[in-house]
Amino acid sequence: MTLAVLLSGQGGQHPGMFDFTANWPAADPVFAAAKPVLGQDPRAFVRAPGADLHGNRIGQILCCVAALAAWTIVAAARPARVIVAGYSIGDLAAWGCAGRFDAEAILRLAAERAEAMDAASGEGFALAGIRGLRLAEIEAMARGFGCHLAIRNAADSAVVGGLRAALEELCSAARAAGAHRAVVLSVRTPSHTPVLREASRRFEEVLSAERTRRPPPGAPRLISGLDGAAVFDVQAGLSKLAGQISQTIDWAACLVACREYGCETVLELGPGHALATMAREAIPGARVHALEEFRSASGAADWVAGR
Repeated sequence: MTLAVLLSGQGGQHPGMFDFTANWPAADPVFAAAKPVLGQDPRAFVRAPGADLHGNRIGQILCCVAALAAWTIVAAARPARVIVAGYSIGDLAAWGCAGRFDAEAILRLAAERAEAMDAASGEGFALAGIRGLRLAEIEAMARGFGCHLAIRNAADSAVVGGLRAALEELCSAARAAGAHRAVVLSVRTPSHTPVLREASRRFEEVLSAERTRRPPPGAPRLISGLDGAAVFDVQAGLSKLAGQISQTIDWAACLVACREYGCETVLELGPGHALATMAREAIPGARVHALEEFRSASGAADWVAGR
């Protein structure tokens, strides 16, 4: 069996995002590593009244905590062959799941990545999701409103970045043109657009000072979240990891790579289930679930193991 593990981006954070891992002993070191970066235990933070889960720095840290904590559930199932790919900030988390960085480094890098993005973007920006129009049409409409194509999800689905006011007008125009869905997302940064070129440059400098680990035997195959290519050259992979902050992500290519590697089982580690939904369409016949669709961590581990 070949398992594809998909790591979510920002947008799906919610108070129950650690329900499966909060009492999973193997995840305790991840939560401990997150505490000094976040300022408190993330399990308590997400449930605090009035907690802002969607700020860029907090959101990126929380998504990486979720991915790394949930990865311990997958590891407990001991799958024979694993491919790991991450969506947006999930791309950084994938380097942790693949054994290239430890949890402390991933969470510290998530904070530095977010800080570089915030410094480069300014106020008033956001992302919007559009589905039901051809990619070429979405891209042309985005240009018309001064926005940029941020993520290619499928032949008729994309994420666009730009000023919030422009995105709201774009979404109205897209719905009028027949889009099934066109909404501004709960993300305040124009990720994966040229607005953040300086953030890519700064984060590449940060990554160049980090020392990667040699992946252990049996470690997952790491797929670049930028273009779906396998990461064999570490430095080239790190350059893509920095570059994707300001370049269009081809997530559709990542799903094609999972299909071409023969993945029969796909698990999204969350938060949310958007990647699982896309995988069901892109990899027909595969067993696909998001972690949040299970009742327990042990149930998810049993499913991964085929029990």
